Amino acid sequence: MFSHFTQLVADASGWAYAVVLLLAFLDVLIPIVPAETAVITAGVVASTGDLSLPLVIVVAAVGASAGDNAAYYIGRRFGTRAQQRFFSGEKAQARLDWTERQLEERGGQLILVARFIPGGRTAVTIGAGLVGYSWRRFVVVDAVAAVIWATYAALLGYFGGRAFEHEAWKGLLLALGLAFALAAVIEIVRWALRRRRG
Repeated sequence: MFSHFTQLVADASGWAYAVVLLLAFLDVLIPIVPAETAVITAGVVASTGDLSLPLVIVVAAVGASAGDNAAYYIGRRFGTRAQQRFFSGEKAQARLDWTERQLEERGGQLILVARFIPGGRTAVTIGAGLVGYSWRRFVVVDAVAAVIWATYAALLGYFGGRAFEHEAWKGLLLALGLAFALAAVIEIVRWALRRRRG
């Protein structure tokens, strides 16, 4: 099955780049979209020479950053209505105030780390727009986060594909396993820090 996928990509590589760009864009707006899997897979295919690794990284980063900026815009544009409707209570307002303080104190760190947490990037990017976090700061930090994410995912697939040159599907499985392990470690660290605080 994997060989059929790689052959499809080889036959229509322009479409492969477009798919990676689209999935990376949609990932922040619809967190169940498999953007990271698509970038890792494109990295595996790039290891066979059917795609350009630098181009995979560029389109994934551009798609991710564009999606994050769209989510920021949604928070900024529709934030007032959402705030009145969903954050009018005392507890909800306290959470919103907490979000604003966190973004002011450590916005760059949150934006960078959230890029690697499924669902986290949605909350942070929309939240940044909602509380009026500086777009100039957001766009710079988010661009860095998108490039790091795209590079990490594409290289994971690329080197996994290289390690299993004649059985690229094993490289894909290894790369996906490593990505899931990294996500699990991040979640465990977050859980431990939260528990330690309170």
